[in-house]
Amino acid sequence: MGPDRADDAFEPPVPRSGPWPPLADLAACLRFYSRLPVPALPGETDVHAAPDFRTVPRMLPLAGLVIGAAGAVALAASLALGLGPFLAATLALAFTTLVTGALHEDGLADVADGFGGGATPTRRLEIMRDSRIGAYGAAALVLSYALRIGALATLADRIGWRVAVAFLMAAALSRTAALWPLCRLPPARPDGAAHAVGRPTTATHATAWALCLAVLAAAGLLGLPWLSLSLAGLLAFLAAWTLSRMAARLVGGQTGDVIGASQQLAEIAALLALVIAIPA
Repeated sequence: MGPDRADDAFEPPVPRSGPWPPLADLAACLRFYSRLPVPALPGETDVHAAPDFRTVPRMLPLAGLVIGAAGAVALAASLALGLGPFLAATLALAFTTLVTGALHEDGLADVADGFGGGATPTRRLEIMRDSRIGAYGAAALVLSYALRIGALATLADRIGWRVAVAFLMAAALSRTAALWPLCRLPPARPDGAAHAVGRPTTATHATAWALCLAVLAAAGLLGLPWLSLSLAGLLAFLAAWTLSRMAARLVGGQTGDVIGASQQLAEIAALLALVIAIPA
């Protein structure tokens, strides 16, 4: 091909409009997973559009840090004010629940009711869609808060202010682990939200875990023992993996409630792992 042909074939790149894609994905994560007032970024056209989960979850570990920041600040401030470990842990979860709008807790309650009260996959999905909370769901919520408050209070006794670091780490790790059922299972409902938003690509999932590992490394540099962080990562993943297996068997796939329940179980597992691995 001669010079003239090459010049004719050359097309200048089309300039990209809109915000930097990772920043846009972070903003989308925060809007979807929390009630934080995230303003429109320069170039964004519709902040209320459903997020594209093929790419958006790659920034979920960083979104978890932002979401967990309110609870971590409340935890550290309460300890500094002398409120004691139990009150500090309770306030941390209260602030986090306000930030998330109890999104994950709602999923846990629905999954507990559906998996515990339904005899067939269809009936379990019907129960999970019901807005009312039954006995299984209420018990799951009480146990979730009790286990997390107890674990945080115990850690506050043992490691002091670094419990805030542990809280942030668990917030990022648990949300990353909860991507497992979304990535590995088909939607249980053809008309559900999980079907509408799409499934993360392999690259998206890998990026999310790479950022999560960076968060774990930062927590280690801030004083959390490496063994405890390794155990936290392992148990958080096992919790999400186990619920994924249950969801595949009991309802034939994943739903938004399954993702929320996975986050709750992964967070509980991560905090309990720290309690086990960090001696009194």
